[in-house]
Amino acid sequence: MSEETRRIVCWRHGRTAWNQEKRFQGQTDIPLDETGIAQAKRAAGLLATLRPDAIVASDLRRASDTAGFLAGRTGLTVEHDKGLRERFGGSWEGLTTPEIRERWPEHDARMHIPDGEDLLAVGERVSEAVLRGLARVPDNGLLVVVGHGAALRAGINRMLGLPPEIRQALGPIGNCSWSVLGPLRTGGWRLLEHNAASLPEDRVLGDDR
Repeated sequence: MSEETRRIVCWRHGRTAWNQEKRFQGQTDIPLDETGIAQAKRAAGLLATLRPDAIVASDLRRASDTAGFLAGRTGLTVEHDKGLRERFGGSWEGLTTPEIRERWPEHDARMHIPDGEDLLAVGERVSEAVLRGLARVPDNGLLVVVGHGAALRAGINRMLGLPPEIRQALGPIGNCSWSVLGPLRTGGWRLLEHNAASLPEDRVLGDDR
């Protein structure tokens, strides 16, 4: 099947206690907090109106449970893919932002985790997981990918072909917000929305047609 007519919603999980405390979560399996559950329920109601054809999620609870709310709205089954897990954070996992900056000031500025996962490798595995998910989506269909902030950004950067030196040009994705990728006529992908928490009018997505 061709992927040229498909769209991808990259949806970040709802808030967790560690998000609230500004702790580096990485692949530590932290559940949604009460606010995160409410965020996921609200966002699921919006995204369900887009009539997605498939949902693929990280197997970490905060993403899997977020995806579950959309599954409940749509009747779809969530497919789990470990390739969508958050970046492994090594010694940083569980530490707050001030603690990381104090212990690794030079590394923090470059987001280089000495014993963690390389961001380029994260982008590769996430983009590969997204493409696996697309195999479940028909022409003109919509795939919802439920994952994590750093990992989704790395995957989007990879799919857009952005070089590593400008990866920060793509801003963060808030809890339970999403970004949308659509096809380029010449091949590859373009960013249609970023860090959205509401649905735009159709003309916003089609102003260059």
